[in-house]
This record gives sequence, structure tokens and C-alpha cells, in this order.
Amino acid sequence: MDFDWNDIPLLRKLAESGSMARTARDLELVTSTVSRRLAAAEEALGIRLFIRDPSGYRPTEAGRVFLEHAHLIVDRVETMVLEARAEQQDVSGPVNITGIDVVLSHWLVDHAPSLLAKHPRLELSLLGDFREVSFARREADLAIRLNRPTADAALRMRKIGTLGFAVYGSEAFRGVERKEWKTLPWLAFPREFAWLAEMKWLEKIRPERVIRLTTIAMIARGCEAGIGVALLPCVVGDRLGLVRLQERTESHRELWLLSHKDAGQIARFRAVAEWLVDAARQDAALLSGS
Repeated sequence: MDFDWNDIPLLRKLAESGSMARTARDLELVTSTVSRRLAAAEEALGIRLFIRDPSGYRPTEAGRVFLEHAHLIVDRVETMVLEARAEQQDVSGPVNITGIDVVLSHWLVDHAPSLLAKHPRLELSLLGDFREVSFARREADLAIRLNRPTADAALRMRKIGTLGFAVYGSEAFRGVERKEWKTLPWLAFPREFAWLAEMKWLEKIRPERVIRLTTIAMIARGCEAGIGVALLPCVVGDRLGLVRLQERTESHRELWLLSHKDAGQIARFRAVAEWLVDAARQDAALLSGS
């Protein structure tokens, strides 16, 4: 029996959901059809792709190897279709950019009018999200990240700037000396975000009191309300008119632009990537906090 390549989306969906019923629902099939096609795929390949345990269906070791190659095959087919459909000189259609919310809302959104005026048929989406996304699965077209990514054959990576951080608070905290910082109320992320560079920096201050908030936007709003002080991106603190407790920046993070390696061959992705690089160049001082 020959393997049916149309089963690849079904197998990928099952690996993602771990549920036969959810896979059937998402693909608008019945559960028995999913079960039958899984059995047929395993028989055609001569390998066991999934095992079932109390948590649901999960890939076997052989199944994981198969799915990794399947992701690459689907990725190449999708790229082929995108390139075939894209008009060489026409910048139009959807482009999704992911990044941490405040970088998008306090910086990049200001540049959007110029891009959309130049390319009115572009469908731009700015998605606040700091998760690692899969370009192979087309979860994003472009991403702005604060860390140099690990090497990935599917990625194009380019450093576009530096994001500076400084300590900010309301007017009530103006003039507080650094030696007093430990005694101040600090606004920071919950403890499960201890891996973040900003949280590691705060550990060195050893504050006596920390108020936990889940987003930079909430932390910044807390600073405006006078609840406490926080280490914030300068592009946020300066834009909001918060008071820097010290003029100099405390830390820096690199800004990296990520895209699929084939994005440069598609006009709309290339145009948006160039716009992003140019925007970062224009606002280098604002972003770095200098």
C-alpha cells in the first residue's frame, strides 16, 4: 500500500492536539476516519507513528522523525505556492509581525502609516507575542526578538538595533539615590519569568518589596500611578514621560529581526523587512535610550 501524502496535515494536527476527537473536529472529519487514516498511514510506512497514553496520542521516536521531515515538506510546498502566487513587483497581501507588545505599540506602530501609504494593498498585522514561533509552520512571517536566536536552517536572522533599559518611576521618586533603591517598592514580572534578563538584573538589587504584574504595559501603568519603580525599556519610559532615577541606561538587549529563509524571495515580505530595518535605523537613539 502506498502512503497517501494527503494524510500529512492529519498527522501533524494529531501530533499538535494529542486528541483524535479534536483532530477530527478541526479537520471537519469524524473520529473513525481519523483513526482509519492513521492506521493506513502506519501500515503504508511500516512504522508506528503514535502511541496512546492517559494524556492522549503522542508521537513515537520514529513518528517524531517522520513529522520533522513532514514539516519541512509542507513548508517547501507552502513556499512554492506563495512564490507562484506572488506578483514580482506587487506588494500586497497579508504580513504578520510578532514581537513583545510594548516594542510594537510604543515604537513600530508609529511607522505603520508610512508603510501602508506606500503599499495600500498590504494587509499588516502586528501581534504582541514573545513566544518562540515556528516559521516552518507559518505561525509568523517576521518576528522581532530581544535575544540572538539559536542557529536554525529555516531562519534568516539580522540584528537591527539595541533596546536600552533604565529605572523609571513617578515624580515622587525623583532624586532617589541608587543606594536607596533596595528599599523602594519595585514592579516586576511574576516569579515564573525569573529567566528574563530584566528579572536577573533586579535580583542583584535585592529589593525588600516587589509587586508582581504580568505585562510590561501593566508595570508601566503602575509606575505612572506611583505604585513603585521598575526597569523598563527606555522607549516606553521616555514616551510616557516617566522619571529616570538615573540618566544612564542600566542594561541593553539586542533587537533581532527573524524571518523564514525564503521570505526574501516574496515581494511583500521583503518590503516589510526593509521597512523594519529602516525604522530601527531612524530610531536608534530612541530605542537604545541614549
